[in-house]
Amino acid sequence: MFIVGLTGGIGSGKSTVARMFEQQGIVTIDADDVAREVVEPGEPALEKIFEHFGDALRDEDGRLNRAVLRERIFQDASERQWLETLLHPIIRDRITQHLENAASDYALLVSPLLLETDQHQLCQRIAVVDVPESVQIERTMARDSNDRAQVERIMAAQMPREKRLAGADDVIDNNQPESQVKAQVLELHQQYLGLARHKSQGTSQQTPDR
Repeated sequence: MFIVGLTGGIGSGKSTVARMFEQQGIVTIDADDVAREVVEPGEPALEKIFEHFGDALRDEDGRLNRAVLRERIFQDASERQWLETLLHPIIRDRITQHLENAASDYALLVSPLLLETDQHQLCQRIAVVDVPESVQIERTMARDSNDRAQVERIMAAQMPREKRLAGADDVIDNNQPESQVKAQVLELHQQYLGLARHKSQGTSQQTPDR
């Protein structure tokens, strides 16, 4: 399976771009969805989180209060490190399972932490959705009703924009009208189809070791 990693900072519009790929019939695996999946009631990771942080993070229905957790970990770097050490390997394993079941010409792995974690090692190509930092702040404040200070703390915990762009094979400028963004996606889609077919042909021509 040829896998394209799609990443970008908070508020950059990764989900919007991912939907454009989905409209072309491409299976997308969203690491944020997987991260929520592995802390659902009954998952071992959830109980470890409650043991560590206490029942203040437990909703009345037994689910994780993600807003309280987010506030805790972005106020204390050591707590964020503890959580990442617990969850990142679990999330990666679950992502791998989903990718193995993907049924399209190539698969798209959408992850805000693609380059910060070893998730990028699962990918043959990295695409970064990019907007100016001022746009990230405005969009996130409007979307999540967070104040500017909270958004800036989240951005400070993420990879700097320049470093993210340096890790990109392809950049999608999402500070443009939707029609222009979609044109970029369609062009990349054709490129990825070609790369996926080339990889598939190369694999089929390999002779197994005896």
